[in-house]
Amino acid sequence: MLLSKVNRRKAGRFVPVVLAGLILAACTTQEPQAPAVDVQGPETGTSAYYLQQMQQSRDDSKTGWQLLAIRALINEGKSPEALKQLQALPDNMTAVQKQELSLLKAQYAVSVHNATGAVQQLKTIDLSSLSADQQSRYYRTFIAATAAQPTLDTLRAFIALQPLLQSTDEQQKNINATWQALRTIPQQQANNFVINANENILQGWLDLLGVYYRSNNNQDALKAGVKDWQIRYPDNPASKRLPAGLLQSMNMTAASTNTIALLLPLTGPAAIFSQAIEQGFEDARNGVLAQTPPPQTSGTPTGQATPATAAPTGTTAPVIGSADMPISATGPAPATATASPPAATPASPNAVVSPSAVSVTSLTEPATGTSSATAAPAGQVNGTSATPATPATAPANSQAQIRVYDTNAQPVDQLLQQAQNDGATLVVGPLLKENIQQVANTSTPLKILALNEPDGLQNHDNMCYFALSPEDEAREAARHMWAQNKRMPLLLIPSNSYGQRVAQAFAQEWQKLGGPLVEEQTFGSVADLKARINSNSGIAMTGTPVTVQPASSTAAGSAVSVAGMTFNAPQAPSEAPVAAPGNIDSVYIVASQGELALIKPMITMRTGSRSNIALYASSRSSQSGDGPDFRFEMDGLQFSDIPLLSGADPALMEQALKKFDDDYSLARLYAMGVDAWTLANHFNQLRNSAGYQINGNTGILSAGANCVIDRTLSWNQYSQGQIVPVPQTGH
Repeated sequence: MLLSKVNRRKAGRFVPVVLAGLILAACTTQEPQAPAVDVQGPETGTSAYYLQQMQQSRDDSKTGWQLLAIRALINEGKSPEALKQLQALPDNMTAVQKQELSLLKAQYAVSVHNATGAVQQLKTIDLSSLSADQQSRYYRTFIAATAAQPTLDTLRAFIALQPLLQSTDEQQKNINATWQALRTIPQQQANNFVINANENILQGWLDLLGVYYRSNNNQDALKAGVKDWQIRYPDNPASKRLPAGLLQSMNMTAASTNTIALLLPLTGPAAIFSQAIEQGFEDARNGVLAQTPPPQTSGTPTGQATPATAAPTGTTAPVIGSADMPISATGPAPATATASPPAATPASPNAVVSPSAVSVTSLTEPATGTSSATAAPAGQVNGTSATPATPATAPANSQAQIRVYDTNAQPVDQLLQQAQNDGATLVVGPLLKENIQQVANTSTPLKILALNEPDGLQNHDNMCYFALSPEDEAREAARHMWAQNKRMPLLLIPSNSYGQRVAQAFAQEWQKLGGPLVEEQTFGSVADLKARINSNSGIAMTGTPVTVQPASSTAAGSAVSVAGMTFNAPQAPSEAPVAAPGNIDSVYIVASQGELALIKPMITMRTGSRSNIALYASSRSSQSGDGPDFRFEMDGLQFSDIPLLSGADPALMEQALKKFDDDYSLARLYAMGVDAWTLANHFNQLRNSAGYQINGNTGILSAGANCVIDRTLSWNQYSQGQIVPVPQTGH
């Protein structure tokens, strides 16, 4: 009896202990487990979610959440917030976290349009240590960083990205983007690419480009060539799913050129310019253009693209970003230069083939520097063999009707209606900016190839824009100088609105390439320059930063999309480009020939004759009649020029100069008319195929944003009293 009471008493004491244990166990199981942090995996949450997890973490996982938050902020276009988090990261990080940080820094650089910084950052990453998701981001980031100037490494990145993509839609987008990037690489540069013997996929892409260039004027031949290519390269991703742009070219209906309307100012100050353009257009239509047969090279049929050169058999293709294949931040992969054949007959050193630049922006200022000079023999520029790409003029069609309308005689909208009533389906012109703006504001079914770029250019499905503008030349100069590894340029420009337009165009393109703020220095009249020479003051290599105005055609929320991944522009850029801290390494001079004759000696006066500062000039300073003394004084200076006046087609050059009494200004406009005929015959391709490219007489012509025709010019250099061609830099 006593024992029973004792047991009940002990059992009662155990009840509270058991209940307390059960309650504690319940509390423990109800507390949520913190999710695992995988910085090498895909991003699945928002920046807000990752930041919340970071704030709630008190262990080593906090840094992981912070890295994921930075990635999400970049992808959401919140670059300033991403920068704050980057700056707040701790120093003590694991090896895996450090690799992720390097990749994020590259992605951040792309988001703030610092392409050079992104590529440099990617070079520090060990690609073999990255996960599949990180490798995908690595290649996407490199592609985005080099999108403005695709190189051989860009193509390799597209190829490496393809097997990492999971969905068919992403794979097709990558194929389309690969083709688009390939099409933006100049044909001559692509022909000279050197690749490894086992890079079969890359070789296939380059061969497909060759098929396109050989047959893009004949749809049946293009279809047959592509079909044969698919048989030869069955393992190439594009063999199974052709690029959308290529399919579009294969099935595109050519623009009708049976009746073309030319809208030009036939009266008034611009009439002389219109006559030169019309003459070039008519000569191309009638097939009366003199042509020099291109030199034959053994083993390569005329007009056939040369395949990329393969490295010796047995070599292996290293991984992009590895020690064996470092990513180049400044230029394309090595290329083999084709030596030009020696000139058969030496030319007189006084023979100059250079245009007198004319601005076709207002066409109200008189042309200068049109004195007569003797042209160099065919194939030579002052005795030096020049080998720019031979222009490809559209086939003649003497049956096509050309109707010319005077834009100074009637309102443009009435002329468009009259042209439509007369049976025209395509219009070439107008020439003056104000007339082009009126066309843009008029609803018309006609296809329009405008011969200028209006202010506040708008995108219209039926319009393309082809201009010989100083702004266009300045952008080309920026690309050329960048490709030559110049990073701190100084602009020497006239102190007027013309100079400011050039400075804006150059600076905008320079910052687009990833460069710092550009410095400018203005000059006055020739009399002012002479006064400075007499005072022995020279020209200092300093200037004031160019304040870049946002491009009117750029939307505030612009973005770069690559294979389904979008890099948004920053909502509020936290890092503005800064001016170069002195140490100018190059000068771009926009001056007449008389001004340049004073400016270059004044630069030498301050820098010394052994200065390493490279000098470049626009075609404004390249005019006929410069004697040997001028050429020796200009030694080393490079200047841009149109291919026609750089030896691309010596017979046509001679014909044009003879036609206009050696007036290089009108010869340039004549070449513009010839190219306008070719562009009109390829209007649909230009309008619908981004990057569509033609070797023209005024440059390598390609369709850019809003169907603005971009021109890659030829570059020449004064050397020991001669003018010699500058090798293409592949920009």
